[in-house]
Amino acid sequence: MNSAFDLLPPDAAAFVPLEWRKNEADYWAVRDQLLVQHKNQWIGFADGKVIASGTSPVAVFHEAEEKADAPFVTCVGHENEPTRMRRTSFPYDKTYPGEPLPILQVEFRTSSGSPGIIFDHVIADTGADATALPWADCQKLKLKRTGGRVGWIGGVAGSSAPTVVFRMWVQIDGQEYPCRLQADFVGTERLLGREVLNRMVVTFNGPACEVIVNS
Repeated sequence: MNSAFDLLPPDAAAFVPLEWRKNEADYWAVRDQLLVQHKNQWIGFADGKVIASGTSPVAVFHEAEEKADAPFVTCVGHENEPTRMRRTSFPYDKTYPGEPLPILQVEFRTSSGSPGIIFDHVIADTGADATALPWADCQKLKLKRTGGRVGWIGGVAGSSAPTVVFRMWVQIDGQEYPCRLQADFVGTERLLGREVLNRMVVTFNGPACEVIVNS
């Protein structure tokens, strides 16, 4: 078993509790058995058993976090496949080099219903599996010290790198949505991924250089 945890920067690894590492090891001990019933499913695993399952990674992630401390969340049979961060450009931010980008102002919350931090210039990236922020932004969010979970993040070229995943919520235009935030230790762009965008009605009006969110 190759764990992304072993490749994390020390300051990021400090957010991952020992309970998560135990749940990861316990998962791999019974992984062959889980393949029989849960292959290709997202599951949350803690205390030696499956505590959540489904097809939506953000839904399973949030459900598992509600039910146990530091659960291991993965897609059975695809454990080391990274969360893909693809780039799809639309003509909105005219100052961006090359094709302009569709950007939003997004409030990131560590607790549902509680005020968070507002970031501007967040790219509405329909090609990203999940939301990502540069590590410098993550550090501004006052994240729970034991709230990090380990995963992989990658691009379309197939490369992957370790990441820390946090259970978050985002508010856009007065509406709150669950979020699966990936820490990006290399990139500098803020990406709002499909785990949030697929729960909204969003119109990309290219000629008008406008992103319209219907909440």
